Amino acid sequence: MSNATVLAAPDTYFAIYNELSKYNVHLNVFERLWASWYAYMQNDVLATGIMSFVMHEVVYFGRSLPWIIIGQIPYFNKYKIQGQKMPTVAEQWNCAKLVLISHFTVELPQIWLFHPMAKFCGMETGVPFPPWTTMAFQIAVFFVLEDAWHYWMHRAMHWGPLYKNIHKIHHQYSAPFGMAAEYASPIEVMVLGFGTVGVPITWVMVTGNLHILTMYIWIVLRLFQAIDAHSGYEFPWSLHHFLPFWAGAQHHDVHHERFIGNYASSFRWWDYMLDTESGPEAAKARRDRKVAKETQKAKKVA
Repeated sequence: MSNATVLAAPDTYFAIYNELSKYNVHLNVFERLWASWYAYMQNDVLATGIMSFVMHEVVYFGRSLPWIIIGQIPYFNKYKIQGQKMPTVAEQWNCAKLVLISHFTVELPQIWLFHPMAKFCGMETGVPFPPWTTMAFQIAVFFVLEDAWHYWMHRAMHWGPLYKNIHKIHHQYSAPFGMAAEYASPIEVMVLGFGTVGVPITWVMVTGNLHILTMYIWIVLRLFQAIDAHSGYEFPWSLHHFLPFWAGAQHHDVHHERFIGNYASSFRWWDYMLDTESGPEAAKARRDRKVAKETQKAKKVA
C-alpha cells in the first residue's frame, strides 16, 4: 500500500485514522497510525524527515536524561566506574549545546534526504509491516556488521593525524557520560555514523528486503547502546554479566580513561581477537599468555 495516496479527504490526522480504519481492518493499530501519518502529511519526504528527526532527538535526549538523574543521586556513586570524576552541570550543558548544533547542522540535512535515498535503494515505507522475526534477524545482522565497521574506523581514528584533527574532540571527557555519546566532530559523526545508516542501506541494496520501521528500531537500539556505553556506570545487572561478549559501559569507559584499546562498539570479540583490549584485566591476560608461551618454549628446549 502506498503512503501519501491512502486517503486524502478528511482534513485532520485522527479523522484520517478513523476513516482509514474502516476500510483497512486487516491492519493493526500501529500500521493504521503509520499509514494515517503519511496520508495526513501528503508528502512522503516531509513525513519521513519529521518522523526521523523527532524520533532521534526524543530517543537521544530521553535516554540521556535517566543518566543525568542517576548522577545526582549519591546512592549510585558506588556504581560509577571512575568515581572520582563526576561530570559537572557546566560540562553537560556545553556537551548538550554542541550535540544539538551537530544534530541540526550535520544530521538534519542527511535525515531530510533519507527518504528519497531509501526509496531509490528499494527500502519499503508502507504497510503492512514485516514479521517481527524478519526485523529481529536483520537487526542482529546490523549489530554485528556495524560493530565491525566501528572497530576499524574507530581504531583508524586513533592514528596520530586523525586523532589530533578529528577524534580528539570526542575524548575531551576522559570520564564519559551518556549525553557525550555523539559529542564528536562532524567528520567523525559521518564516518562512524555510516555504520549505523550505511549498513542497512547496503543490506537493502543487496537483498531488496528492508522496511524503514526495521531501520528505526535498529537506530533506537543503537542509540541506547551508544548512550549506555558512555554512561560511566557499571551495575551488577549490566548486560555483559549475562552476555560476556557484550561490550557495555565498563569496556568503553576504559577506552576513554586510557585513550587506547577497546575500539569496538557493541561486542568484545574484535578487541579480543586482535589483542587491542585495554585495562588491568587485559594487561594481566597478556602477561599470563606471555609467561605461558615462554614456559612452553623452555620445556621444548629442555
